[in-house]
Amino acid sequence: MNPPQRDLTQITLGVLFIGGLLVASFWILQPFLPAVIWATMVVVATWRVMLGIQARLWGKRSLAVVAMTVILLLLLVVPLSLAIAAIADNSDRIADWAKWLKEFKVPPPPDWVAGLPLVGGKLQQFWQQVAATGIEDYAARLAPYAGTSTQWLIAEAGDFGLLFLQFLLVVVIAAILYAGGESVADWVKRFGRRLAGDRGTDVVVLAGQAIRGVALGVVVTAAVQSLLGGIGLALAGVPMAAVLTVLMFMLCIAQLGPILVLLPAVGWLYWSGDSGWGTFLLVWTMIVGSLDNVLRPYLIKKGADLPLLLIFAGVIGGMLTIGLVGIFVGPVVLAVAYTLIDAWVEDDRRNVEPPAHT
Repeated sequence: MNPPQRDLTQITLGVLFIGGLLVASFWILQPFLPAVIWATMVVVATWRVMLGIQARLWGKRSLAVVAMTVILLLLLVVPLSLAIAAIADNSDRIADWAKWLKEFKVPPPPDWVAGLPLVGGKLQQFWQQVAATGIEDYAARLAPYAGTSTQWLIAEAGDFGLLFLQFLLVVVIAAILYAGGESVADWVKRFGRRLAGDRGTDVVVLAGQAIRGVALGVVVTAAVQSLLGGIGLALAGVPMAAVLTVLMFMLCIAQLGPILVLLPAVGWLYWSGDSGWGTFLLVWTMIVGSLDNVLRPYLIKKGADLPLLLIFAGVIGGMLTIGLVGIFVGPVVLAVAYTLIDAWVEDDRRNVEPPAHT
């Protein structure tokens, strides 16, 4: 009996219809996609925290969802409001600093600079070069990068009201996912199984582990470094410590580290004549700046057993390509691709290798 012939026109039209339906759906949901992605990443990264809170609240999922919603509001909305308020309150001071920096003339370095351990000679040479040429040359070199950074921050942050609503939407979607997380996870696993069988399920689990690893390794490390750096700035009496702490957190998320904020603060303290606090902040900067070399790999390995180079490439590449949400999306995409390719190579090796003789 001959098998039934397939209608090529019907198959083509069916594929086009399904593709058009998917494109239209994404187009309609496009305004909500960033919030949905952020909420999904937050829920996956903090799911174990939610289960722990639920166990302490008599096993009530509703109480745990309320508690996690309040925590997210405190972590997202309150710091954003405080940061914006601090920047607004100090806008005149920031403008005065910019004007003062443009007209500032760097004096020659004092004698004690050369006596600093390890970095004294190089620091004295650099200081003398800046004093001779002025800071306008360095400002001209940094201008393109400053302009690019400003454009990136404006593109990512946008209007404060819009960002505030975006965070609220993230919290609402996260609360919905917390309430029915098991059913959503089961549906995603079944979807992965329909696509690639057992391997599809494994990929879904790996994606969750990658998200958790990035959240632990990148975000927690950035929070710890910026918090410790902010404490050091406040103890040393550096002005606008809260604004600088927020800036440090953003730089740590971007894998640039807190040193870009702490070292200028050290120089400002020395220039102000407060060498005691300057030395304290210099030592504190070395400790905080090197903390990520120990803490970040440890936390990433606790979340996902993946190559660190893969995670870092995903974080930086995802952020540069997609934006802030790419910090999580990039490592997930690379982790899934790496796992599929590695499984494909291992399958080929198993098929080629002859069975062992007993």
